Amino acid sequence: MRIPSTSCLCPFLVCLCFIQRSYGTGHHVPVKVPSKNQTKLPNGETEVHHRPKRGWIWNQFFVLEEHLGPDAQYVGKLHSNSDKGDGTVRYILSGEGAGTIFIIDEVTGDIHATKSLDRERKSHYVLHAQALDRNTEEALEPKSEFIIKVQDINDNAPKFPDGPFVASVPEMSEVGTSVLQVSASDADDPTYGNSARIVYSILLGQPYFSVDPKTGIIRTALANMDREAREHYAVVVQAKDMAGQVGGLSGSTTVNITLSDVNDNPPKFPQSTYRLNLYVPESAQEGKPVGKIKANDEDLGINADIKYSIINSEGANTFSISTDRDTREGILSLKKSLNYERKKTYTLHIEGVNTHTDPRFSYLGSFKDTATLKITVGDVDEAPVFSMDYYILDVYENSPSGTEVGSVTARDPDSRNSPVRYFMDSKEDGVRYFRIDESTGVIRTTQPLDREDMPWHNITVMASEVDNPVLFSHVPVTVQVLDVNDNPPEIATDEDVIVCENSRPGQVIQTITALDMDDFANGQRFSFALPNQLPVNPNFTLKDNEDSSASIIARRRRFSQLTQELYELPIVVWDGGEPSLSGTSTLTLRVCPCQRHGKVRMCQGKAFLSSAGLSTGALIAILLCIIILLAIVVLFITLRRSKKEPLIISEEDVRENVVTYDDEGGGEEDTEAFDIIALRNPAAAEELKFRRDIRPEARKHCGPAPSCRTVSCVSVRQSVAQYATIWYFVNWDFSVTQ
Repeated sequence: MRIPSTSCLCPFLVCLCFIQRSYGTGHHVPVKVPSKNQTKLPNGETEVHHRPKRGWIWNQFFVLEEHLGPDAQYVGKLHSNSDKGDGTVRYILSGEGAGTIFIIDEVTGDIHATKSLDRERKSHYVLHAQALDRNTEEALEPKSEFIIKVQDINDNAPKFPDGPFVASVPEMSEVGTSVLQVSASDADDPTYGNSARIVYSILLGQPYFSVDPKTGIIRTALANMDREAREHYAVVVQAKDMAGQVGGLSGSTTVNITLSDVNDNPPKFPQSTYRLNLYVPESAQEGKPVGKIKANDEDLGINADIKYSIINSEGANTFSISTDRDTREGILSLKKSLNYERKKTYTLHIEGVNTHTDPRFSYLGSFKDTATLKITVGDVDEAPVFSMDYYILDVYENSPSGTEVGSVTARDPDSRNSPVRYFMDSKEDGVRYFRIDESTGVIRTTQPLDREDMPWHNITVMASEVDNPVLFSHVPVTVQVLDVNDNPPEIATDEDVIVCENSRPGQVIQTITALDMDDFANGQRFSFALPNQLPVNPNFTLKDNEDSSASIIARRRRFSQLTQELYELPIVVWDGGEPSLSGTSTLTLRVCPCQRHGKVRMCQGKAFLSSAGLSTGALIAILLCIIILLAIVVLFITLRRSKKEPLIISEEDVRENVVTYDDEGGGEEDTEAFDIIALRNPAAAEELKFRRDIRPEARKHCGPAPSCRTVSCVSVRQSVAQYATIWYFVNWDFSVTQ
């Protein structure tokens, strides 16, 4: 909120301007002048001329914020004592806002503000002034700095930055109890006037609460405020500047105050006397709960906790009471069993006491209450009793809805003429298939039953007294669904029948049996035949073995897989039920090559795989291994043929030209150790070579030496012949094929 300047500020501002103007005048400072400014007197003394120092003369520069007038706001005047008023001095202005916010008259030095200023955005401006000679543009005075302060006005209302507030105070607090301190802020200048001086007051919330006008502390103003009467209060606090004077600005906030609970209310039973009829069987176990009682407490939390007790001996000997912490109820239980014939009534005095009391409120009295509970022990009313411990009933399948299955019977042991109501347990699945008559106990079906789907049904039947439905008994009922012949038979197998290519006429291909979902008490009996409406099958016939099996027999010799692999044989099967039902199944016969004894050798993979017990992956792995082995063998043979050695070993073969012995001789003259002629005569060494395709023969003569000391010529020849024989044996196959 913006407020224009009022006339009451004018005298004050005039005084300020006068004081500041007096401080803005130049000071006369004694200065020692140079010799050209000195005058020599007749007595020889020198007179120094003194002149005042040139300086600025201006008004105190303040400008009011939020000026809304049509003309520029006058700020002040700059003046130098070098200015003689002849217009030779030119004033210039620089710094913050110079030329945009503040302008100066170059001749007079008057400064004006052209825009409305906001002190809260910027409180002062730093500018520089300088006086120049208009003709020479030389500085007459050095540049001087001055400040224009923005004078504050009350244009900002107080604000609560943290509001709204939430607080609590205990109920029944004394007057003056502190609740919460609120604080407001004002953006105006706190050092100038009362624009930022705030006082607090209550706009809404009296007479319950008050606020300190200076500190903003909220306190209780009313004693004994009761939470049970009123729990929540909304207090509106106002903050006003100008010390609360007329024309000041204000702001407000809301403080939500809640009264917290204290234990100021004793427990209270709704009734002073209770009557409770208990129907407890004499065989009831000790500690069984028989009833509940509750005292009300308007307090909350632990202040409402109650402890119950039986304070008279008559009730305390037979009953006990405990507290349910969740519901704060007193749970009454048996300490010992009751006997209707001995004592029919009990009177209990029950006391409820607060467990957490506050001594500050002891003047309100004792925080407890007492109630009288009268208990009447009634005779035990027993539930109806069924005539049997369990029932087994039966009904034929496919019977229409409403068919009677059987009935159950129950009676009231307390009274023979008391009516009994029958019903079924709704949680069980049997209610979808059966219903029971409430009066007679007759059980009927609600839909046709299927024995093949569910042959047995278990249901639970309950019975209760009409006058006292709380007591009831139950009995299990089992319903057996009897079978009727409603399912046709079918062949027991759906796999292909294997027919060997070398089958003979009259040979049994396979024996088949049948299945029937129905139940036969004397065992299943099936009959088999080929359809009458079809022409005679030239390939196969069927023989009924009269033992619920049939044999498929070949009618001709030799089947060919290449000519026809698959044959279809329709077979009709009859059961032995009443009435008899029949079904037609078509078997697929697959022709396969077989071994002599009828073992299948190869048949499209599938029949083989099943009999061998090997998976497809295993067979693929075996085939891959076989292929790899065959490839290795072929590669080995190919390499052997491509690297075949010549028939005669060349001279460079060291195995034929160099023979190492362990004997030491006497040099060239020692002819007994070896055949020197064989070493010196190449022709003789050449004679030792043999063709590999001709069996070598032993020579008759060995050489000039009649004998050898270590290795004889005959043994050498035998070794050579044996070596040639070995090579002949190894390369025989290749030599012949070549």
